[in-house]
Amino acid sequence: MPDPSTETAAKGRPQIDVEELHKLVLKSLDDDQALEIVSIPLEGKSSIADHMVVASGRSTRQVAAMATKLADRIKQKFGKNVRIEGLPAADWVLIDADDVIVHIFRPEVRNFYNLERMWAFGDDSGVSAAARG
Repeated sequence: MPDPSTETAAKGRPQIDVEELHKLVLKSLDDDQALEIVSIPLEGKSSIADHMVVASGRSTRQVAAMATKLADRIKQKFGKNVRIEGLPAADWVLIDADDVIVHIFRPEVRNFYNLERMWAFGDDSGVSAAARG
């Protein structure tokens, strides 16, 4: 069986401690006063990532600023460029940091899509508000 660290290096991606990345995401969003930060563990549910973080901003300006700052912080700490979608409109911005996927919404857009419910698969035990730990 191949060693995951060599697979990561072979794909040209820097090796990153997933839990450290997850902590950085949560701290960054909290520092930028995101609303209703929710972390959804995806390990065992999906192969796309280990964590999905969902948060809200009060306005498109705040959503865009939080996404940009988060991308900069990830770059500074881990040397990793993340992929960002939705930044021009900033109603819903997706930040793909490989093992951690982040969705930042305006509240109305978040309520409409309700990603937390979809990814919980009917079980709220895996969904936790970041403020609760």
